[in-house]
Amino acid sequence: MQTTSTQLAGLMLLEPRVFADERGFFMETYQARKFADLGIAASFVQDNQSGSHHGILRGLHYQVVNPQGKLVRCVAGEIFDVAVDLRRSSPTFGRWVGTILSSENRRQLWIPIGFAHGFYTLSAWAEVVYKASDYYNPQGERCLVWNDPQVGIQWPVPPGESPLLSPKDQLGRTLAQAETFE
Repeated sequence: MQTTSTQLAGLMLLEPRVFADERGFFMETYQARKFADLGIAASFVQDNQSGSHHGILRGLHYQVVNPQGKLVRCVAGEIFDVAVDLRRSSPTFGRWVGTILSSENRRQLWIPIGFAHGFYTLSAWAEVVYKASDYYNPQGERCLVWNDPQVGIQWPVPPGESPLLSPKDQLGRTLAQAETFE
């Protein structure tokens, strides 16, 4: 597994080793010992999968009760995946990192507790799978608004278009209004 650190402490881009031949490919996407060696000691308790059409933006989600670390990958299509640092004690509080995850590049993004997460679907269809380190808690779920000018995410939305958001995501809060982490 090859890792690339990001500008945000703890957030890592992971590239599993892929064994490919004329039959297809094999890759190991998770192994507790190898992840612990990378400093990711999370115990995963839940796997989630979503499917989205082109132009859908999901997020930016996080939980203040039962906060979750997430290991995210795109198994079909292509997304622009984003994490925003919501740790007030962090020197990178309010900053973001975005990367393309796709079924072709097979990259994964480790998003530790203390970050908001969201993605924008670039392909006609994309399926995203992620492991979570704690259980989903709807009462603890929060949403950071996708277009907060203070955060300044540069989403790859074509000029003149707007992303499609769920009603819940349309009600996201700005960083100044959001509940954050220590």
